[in-house]
Amino acid sequence: MSYCVNCGVELSTGQEMCPLCNTPVINPKDLSKGKEAFPFPKEKGQVETVKRKDLGFLVSAVVLATAITCGLLNLLVFNKTAWSLAVIGVCVILWVILVPVVIYTKQSIYVSVFFDGVSVAVYLYMLAYMIRRDDWLWGLGLPIVLLLTVLTEVFILCVRRLPKSFLTIALYVFTAIGIGCVGLEILIDLYVNGVIEILWSAVVVTVCVIVDITIITMLSRRRLRNAVRRRLHF
Repeated sequence: MSYCVNCGVELSTGQEMCPLCNTPVINPKDLSKGKEAFPFPKEKGQVETVKRKDLGFLVSAVVLATAITCGLLNLLVFNKTAWSLAVIGVCVILWVILVPVVIYTKQSIYVSVFFDGVSVAVYLYMLAYMIRRDDWLWGLGLPIVLLLTVLTEVFILCVRRLPKSFLTIALYVFTAIGIGCVGLEILIDLYVNGVIEILWSAVVVTVCVIVDITIITMLSRRRLRNAVRRRLHF
């Protein structure tokens, strides 16, 4: 009993070609006689490339099916709390994030970031509705989402409109981190205590300022900038 070396189908005695994939049947004893043998087909097959629209349809179907299934399960079986809102909110966020990646690639990145922020805000609203408490939503959740969305938009604007290199992008990143940490601590202080006390964010800002000054110094000196680029290979 023998089998095809390519597809594994069982071969009958005396067959010279595989009936399924047309691979030549080679007797191992013939190899020792010096005969040239090609146990695999010469033609190479190609798999059709998956189109972006098909991938987007698949992602949308999975996200939609997850949201609908959890919603029905919450409505018909586990209906003591609206827990499905948390799952549905995550599905909405994933779909909004994936839209510019696999569905509509021509969408502006600024619009994409805006919709990402809106989807996160909607998700937080769903959580507030689920736990029947929304004071944290208006006092902390939405302001933080707004802060991060604006910072992201400004960062993208700087990267796309201003000079772009490894050093300048690092400058934008550390500046955004410092501003974001200060804004985050201010929002937390206002929500928790009603009084602004800059503490831990001051340490972060100090580090970011030191790094920014170092980067600006390197950018202002051409020889120093070129030396850093050669040593860091960028």
